[in-house]
Amino acid sequence: MAATPISGVILAGGLGRRMGGADKGLQHLHGKPMVQWVLERFAPQVDEVMINANQNAGRYAAFGTPQIADRIPGFAGPLAGLHAALSVAAHPLVATAPCDSPLLPADLVARLLAGLEAGAAQIAVARTSDRVHPVFCLCRRALLPHLTAFLESGGRGFARWCSTLNAVEVAFDDQADAFGNINTLDELEKLGRQRLLDPSNPAGC
Repeated sequence: MAATPISGVILAGGLGRRMGGADKGLQHLHGKPMVQWVLERFAPQVDEVMINANQNAGRYAAFGTPQIADRIPGFAGPLAGLHAALSVAAHPLVATAPCDSPLLPADLVARLLAGLEAGAAQIAVARTSDRVHPVFCLCRRALLPHLTAFLESGGRGFARWCSTLNAVEVAFDDQADAFGNINTLDELEKLGRQRLLDPSNPAGC
């Protein structure tokens, strides 16, 4: 982990509309909820980790990780999860990862931090080829007032918010497949037919 301590938040606060209203983070992949796959890859990269969830609090509590709910009403999207995390984070930097990307890079936070520091930026986001993945980001906790004002004015969307900041994009072209996310039950079933690398079992799952 970095010399500068980092808080992490797994974004699991959505309604799962494209998954028929199912809570995506709790859907099983190779016998484990997707949020557990993310937690096992993400937690070693940060100094504290939280789960942003607005439903099924009891089931998320089973992971032994602090939960935070949106403070902005109306399921305002992943930015509301980041806003909640910035409001309670113990550390000056906050990293995010969505609950539906079980293959996220093991060096995600380290590379985002290098980009953030090299660019003296407010936020660093992942990019593969010409596609930006702003929900995989590292930002400064001091952005909370700016984000609060953006959300309260009706602003939505990570990309739109990032466009108002001094942002840097960090290339992950060598791990393009790591940023795939699971939005539907069909996509979950397809990934379930593949062999995945379990970080707690390097030989595979």
